[in-house]
Amino acid sequence: MVSMRRAMVAVAGAVMAVVGVAGVSSGAGARAGGGGIAPEADVAYHGHVTVREGRLGVWLVVANHGPSGVADATVRLRFSVPLAGAQALPSGCLRTGPDEVLCGAGMLRAGGGAGRGLDLALRVPVRTVEVTARIDTAWNGGASDRNPQNNEHRVLAPATGDRYFF
Repeated sequence: MVSMRRAMVAVAGAVMAVVGVAGVSSGAGARAGGGGIAPEADVAYHGHVTVREGRLGVWLVVANHGPSGVADATVRLRFSVPLAGAQALPSGCLRTGPDEVLCGAGMLRAGGGAGRGLDLALRVPVRTVEVTARIDTAWNGGASDRNPQNNEHRVLAPATGDRYFF
C-alpha cells in the first residue's frame, strides 16, 4: 500500500510538472527555468503490443540516446478502447483516465542507457477486435528532444495474439 502511494505521488508529480511547464520540453533552444538552455535528451521507446480475448499486453523499454541524462521520465499510453474495470498495474504506473495510463520510467542515463522495462497486462472488453495504442512522453525532465519519432508511436494491434512492434 505504501509503495502504491509513492508511485501515485511520483506520477502525480510528473503530471503536475508537465502541466506547469507545457511547451518547455519541445523544440530546439527550449529554455529551462532561470533562463538557461534546456539539456538535450532523446527519449526512445521500443517494444510491442498484443491483443487477444480481452487481454491487452504492452511491453516496452525506455532509453535515452541523447547527450544529456534525464532525471525522470514519464511515458503515456493511450488506447482506442476503454480499459475494463480495475486494473493491476506495475509499480510506478497510474491509470489517469478510462483509456490512459502513465508510467514513471525513472532516471535515464545519456548515450543509450536503458531505463525501466515496462510490462503491462491490461484488460479490455472481450469483443474488442483491435486496439490502437499511442505511446509518447508525458514528461522528460524539461529536456529538449529533437527526435520525437522514436518516442511517439501509434500501433494498430488486431486481436490475433500476434506481437505488433514499435
